[in-house]
Amino acid sequence: MNTHNDESDARIRVADLTEGLGTPPPIEARPTPPSLPAPAISPALVAAPKPASLPAPTPTRVSAHGTPPVRPPSDPSKWGRIGEDGTAYLSLADGEHVVGQWAAGTPAEGLAYFGRKYDDLVVEIDLARFRLVEGRSSAEQASAVSKHIRSAVAEPACIGDIPGLLSLCDDLEGLIEKQRLAERAKRLEQKEQSRQLREGLVEEAERLATSTSWKSTRDRYEAILEEWKSAPRVDRAVEQKLWKRFSVARSAFDKARRAHFTRREIDRKEAVAAKEALIKEATALQESKDWAGTSREYRRLMDKWKSAGHAGRTVEDALWQRFRAAQDVFFASRDAAASERDGEEKANLASKVALAEEAEKLLPVTDAAVAKKSLRKIAEQWESIGHVPRQDRDRIEGRLRKVEEAIRKVEQDQWKRSNPESRARAEDTTAKFEEALHRAEKSRDDARSRGDDKAAQAAEEKIEQMRGLLEAARSALEEFSR
Repeated sequence: MNTHNDESDARIRVADLTEGLGTPPPIEARPTPPSLPAPAISPALVAAPKPASLPAPTPTRVSAHGTPPVRPPSDPSKWGRIGEDGTAYLSLADGEHVVGQWAAGTPAEGLAYFGRKYDDLVVEIDLARFRLVEGRSSAEQASAVSKHIRSAVAEPACIGDIPGLLSLCDDLEGLIEKQRLAERAKRLEQKEQSRQLREGLVEEAERLATSTSWKSTRDRYEAILEEWKSAPRVDRAVEQKLWKRFSVARSAFDKARRAHFTRREIDRKEAVAAKEALIKEATALQESKDWAGTSREYRRLMDKWKSAGHAGRTVEDALWQRFRAAQDVFFASRDAAASERDGEEKANLASKVALAEEAEKLLPVTDAAVAKKSLRKIAEQWESIGHVPRQDRDRIEGRLRKVEEAIRKVEQDQWKRSNPESRARAEDTTAKFEEALHRAEKSRDDARSRGDDKAAQAAEEKIEQMRGLLEAARSALEEFSR
């Protein structure tokens, strides 16, 4: 039954499809015609080839602003008529079919009314095609529109190019199939991208499983988990397999991290106990006056402190302050004693400088016995004075040692001159050189007498050599006569 509600439903469907895409021209309201049953059109009739006199409508292009196509109104007079009794007829290839009744105006107005109902169907399918091409609706939504149009055409209540409308449905359904294939390919591509993304996250998680950067790695695992949750879904079996790998890697890291901090806590407690013991030892030594020995002992304790491990941020500083305080007591006492000792050593240095000057007055040594006696008295005073500053020790002792060496040299020279064995050796050496010189002179004279100039020259050279040696031997012998 065709009533005014049919026209209202058409406007509602058009409004739903054109939401956000611009508003189509409003459908003019008409008085409600008397209701008559509409004859059904068989599928065979609808599918019959349209005659050459019924050209398919040509869609207009989409505007540059992205709005849906707007077709010019159809001419219903080409596709039907209104009878004298108000009956509305639709012309198809097999003849006329009654599609409604009009009694609210002139036949022209009735024909326009049924033509607008046809135009509403065209607007619906054009909008569906536009939204599908623009990506503003899914293939399923466009398919619902096509089914609605075909349902409306099966029992038409309009006048227009029904075969052309079905051709539009065919075109739309072809696009729908392409869109479905594209959507399926897109879903497959998204799944593959998601699989690759998730596999990349899993591989990163597996690389991090052996990391010892505990905080940064834990934070990264949390970030990976959030990325995993936000990634598109993939096949359940693949996702479960990848999730298992991720879970195993994260569990391995968490286990190693817990083990690390458990060991560190044990090490911390052991370090605290060891350092408490070292503090006790350091405190026991702080009153010692054995400066050198206790200093070595404190160095040993320091080495043990360094190897004892870290006691934890909260107690390490407090333990160190206690250990350091015990050492400070000892080293303060040692420094005070050293300061006092430095004063004494400076006074000792002044006394030894005076003794060194007194000893240097014995130079040059002329009488070794007298000088040695004087130096002995100076040395006795020297030993009674005590230590001098370390940096001055070698210098001041070197001055006294120089005087000792001078006296010792004079004594050695005197002993050499008074030694009978040395004098006898010097006399024997002198006699031998004199005899050798006489033999060389005789050889020279003999060579000259026989005219052997070469032999005479060789003998003369030997004579010169013997004279030098004899002069040296006589000088040495003279030393024993002084």
